[in-house]
Amino acid sequence: MKITNKDVIQSYLLTSAKYDYSVYEKRILYRLVQICQPQIQGQKLDSRFKINKDLFNGYWVKLPISSFLKDEDDKNHSLVKKALRDLREKVFEYEDDKRWELISIIESPAIEKYSDFVEFRVHPKIYDAILDFSKGFRKYELKTAMSFESTYAMRLYELFSEKKSPITYSIEKLKIMFKIKEKYKQVNDFFRYVIEPAKRELDKSSPYSFEYSPVKEGRKIVAIKFYPVYIPENRDSEVEEQHLKSQISPSWDLDAMVINYLKQNYYFDTKEIRHNLELFKHAQEREQTGEFDLIIFLSQMRRKCADKANPKGYLINAL
Repeated sequence: MKITNKDVIQSYLLTSAKYDYSVYEKRILYRLVQICQPQIQGQKLDSRFKINKDLFNGYWVKLPISSFLKDEDDKNHSLVKKALRDLREKVFEYEDDKRWELISIIESPAIEKYSDFVEFRVHPKIYDAILDFSKGFRKYELKTAMSFESTYAMRLYELFSEKKSPITYSIEKLKIMFKIKEKYKQVNDFFRYVIEPAKRELDKSSPYSFEYSPVKEGRKIVAIKFYPVYIPENRDSEVEEQHLKSQISPSWDLDAMVINYLKQNYYFDTKEIRHNLELFKHAQEREQTGEFDLIIFLSQMRRKCADKANPKGYLINAL
């Protein structure tokens, strides 16, 4: 399946959690982050993806198997099955100053015979963790994240995407975060097999990479000071254009009446309107056919949206 590139927002809880997953397991997680974007940014959910809440507040997710592959040339369906099987057996471990918790990532994965779709259940706490921005968030390019061959490149990309200030991590914390505490006893091996290969991947294809310097206590290396580096030539030009457009006032493209109606009746703020500007512009352009009136449509949809858990998302999907 062709990956449509876009910036996605990921909770720092997920970015900093302790886990050691394969590349294909990480791609499943990236898709979970992606399907939550409509609720985060008020965007329209990809029509190939389905998500439904059950009676126990869990979420049933249905996606094409091909959505977990690196690109259109990747045909490794057996590795996707293995990743689903392994991910079902693994838990998400999170710990802060007040709480330690283990949660199953996915439940009951299933593939219908002769179907390209996989379905599984997501625990409500996993879904909530994806949407929990109390500890901050990271924004990164979906296609770039999906393209990495190394899980360490994936993790470090998430940590440094859009960061500008230097940040220091102890080697112990990184090893705990990556669930490799018992591996690479020699510090030089940690640099050789984790940091350096990840840096090479980021330098080659990521808009965000890093330089680093070891931090010593006496003669022992105990931490790494990372200096985030932006590589503009690796930035997706279309995604960057979308980002720049999102900074422009929507009044350049939408009628004032439409903007006011969205704000007063659906409680969109300016940022949310900008996130969906292309969709609203397209709807407004349809008025030229004489068969569609955006204001009338918004007024009719207002009643239908009133009892929905996410009225904005319902409207976006209707458009």
